[in-house]
Amino acid sequence: MDNIKIEKVLIEYGLNTEDVIYKTFGTGHINSTFLVTDQKSGHKFILQSININVFKKPDVIAQNVKLVGDYLAKNHPDYLFVGAIKTNDGKEMALVDGDYWRLTNFIENSVSFDTLSDPVQAYEAAVQFGRLNKLLSAFDASQLKETIPGFHDLGLRYQQFTDALSIAPEHLRQTASNEIQKALHYKFILDYFNSFKDSRDFPDRAMHHDTKISNMLFDKDSMKGVCVIDLDTLMSGKFISDLGDMMRTYLCAYSENEPDISKISVRVEYFEAIVKGYLQEMGSMLSPVEKDLILFSGKYLIYMQAIRFLTDYLNGDVYYPIGYPEQNLDRTKNQFKLLDELFENEKILVSIVNKCLKEFEGNT
Repeated sequence: MDNIKIEKVLIEYGLNTEDVIYKTFGTGHINSTFLVTDQKSGHKFILQSININVFKKPDVIAQNVKLVGDYLAKNHPDYLFVGAIKTNDGKEMALVDGDYWRLTNFIENSVSFDTLSDPVQAYEAAVQFGRLNKLLSAFDASQLKETIPGFHDLGLRYQQFTDALSIAPEHLRQTASNEIQKALHYKFILDYFNSFKDSRDFPDRAMHHDTKISNMLFDKDSMKGVCVIDLDTLMSGKFISDLGDMMRTYLCAYSENEPDISKISVRVEYFEAIVKGYLQEMGSMLSPVEKDLILFSGKYLIYMQAIRFLTDYLNGDVYYPIGYPEQNLDRTKNQFKLLDELFENEKILVSIVNKCLKEFEGNT
């Protein structure tokens, strides 16, 4: 990243470039992130560029975050919401040489993780994401615009898959024939979703939409959850987006990039931790329909991600970065194995959901 450009951005925020130092920060792949330290005051900030190849309208991100931030400041002023610091001219983002940037406060004494090593971490994350959902339960989610159109729209993702399948070269269809059959077989997940998606008891809510563990901050000392970060995908959606993405990314000890699918299994204790943590905050907000869809949320998100990887493979790997030719196909196999595992363990997972619901209702 051009140092001159970064210094131009810092000036937009009223920072004296002679007083600050900055270095790359974090492990994210979408946006470029820097830790900025004002050596005079000791104050630290997070500076991030917005990847306009992924987020076509950065101003929409800024507007969504401002709307939510203003609502929380008015209605829940004690909640730690990591909103944007305004530029010198009062804007939510800085536009410098065609690139969009945002500045936020660095949360002191906090740490984030790329992987989970303890069910307690899953519980704490579920509490924090659930708390954000709960505090926004009365917020009019229709005010929020899509930052990535159709991001968690399974109907759209399935259509993209069938479109890709219809034009894919024969050799790709042959190599991926087993995964294509799985994608077609599991379409009943989409059909089931369509049967209730317009139900009055299945409302649109303000959702984070990207609840991987690295988007959570923990207290360095107590390891308690501190707050949620990375609000680029904060927009209207269904509750299954946040809960389901936690299941997709927390349940297995290995990520979607693990090619050895024999390693892919569901960690039951992590499932229970997610459900308990989420219900602690959102239990009183969920409708009967939503409570019935707790396990389904994981199926929905895992299936959607599997067909997204498969679609990219059939399209010639044009979206997800790959390290070797068959990686998107391996990712597809990985996600379908996780989905298989969810179904194979369904009986015990349903019993856990029922137990957690009973415990929640007994404590209220």
